[in-house]
Formats: sequence, structure tokens, C-alpha cells
Amino acid sequence: MKTYTICLLLCCLINIKCISRNNSIESKNNTLTSKENDQIEKIELREFTRGTNRLIIYKKDSLITDFNGINSQSEISKAYWANIIKQVNLLNLSKISSYKSPTTKRFSDSALSSIITITSGDKTYNSSSFDAGIPPKELEGLYQLLKMNQKK
Repeated sequence: MKTYTICLLLCCLINIKCISRNNSIESKNNTLTSKENDQIEKIELREFTRGTNRLIIYKKDSLITDFNGINSQSEISKAYWANIIKQVNLLNLSKISSYKSPTTKRFSDSALSSIITITSGDKTYNSSSFDAGIPPKELEGLYQLLKMNQKK
């Protein structure tokens, strides 16, 4: 009986250690390191339908907008860029293409189709398409932040 109890306790401890280690590995995989943060070159928000094409490009110190071929450029603050990076850190970039859109109005041109693209180092991560204004819940914070400074 004592042997059984000791074995059971050992198995529990080993299992807890493995779960803890797996969670640690998962959290490392889900967030960017500070080195990877420095590698984020740009974040793009593209919204389009048959007659409209909007592109907003955020870089470390600038905002470039293109609305149906009319371009403009302005500066963004370091604090604003830092907020964008914080939102990106909440995402698992390798999975953003699998985040499901809650609505499908873009399929019938009832809404603009939107895609977020994040370029980090030599990798590019594209979200799945979603209706403008209604992003997947995982992208909601980043989307709202990107739309905040949009100029029409």
C-alpha cells in the first residue's frame, strides 16, 4: 500500500512538472521575444471590395495610407507604435490565418473584406479575411488600434 501511494505521488509530481513545462513552452511560442519585437517591420490593414481599396501601413515611425490610389504619409509616435506591438504580442502569429471571422457579409459585397498582414524579419503573417469593422475576436484589439489613426 505504501509503495502504491509513493508511486502515485511520484506520477502526479512528474505529470505536474510536464504540464508546467508544456505551458511554459506554449507561452514562449505564443509571444514574441524583444528581439522579434525589434524585427516587426510593418503591419498592414487592407480593406477592399469591388469599388474600394484601402491600405493602411504602419511602420515604426510612419503611417502610410492609400485610398483608391490617393496616398498620404504621416508620422506616428513611439508610444502608439509600442501599443501596436503590445497588441501583436497577444497574438500567436503562426495561427492568425486560422482565426475565424464572426460574419460573412464580405461574400456578397455587403461589407469590405479586410486582411491584416504582419511582417516580422523575413516572415509575413496574414490573417484570414474578415468583414471590415468586425474582426475575429483574437484580432479585435489590434484592429481597433489600427483603425484609430486612419485618415480617409
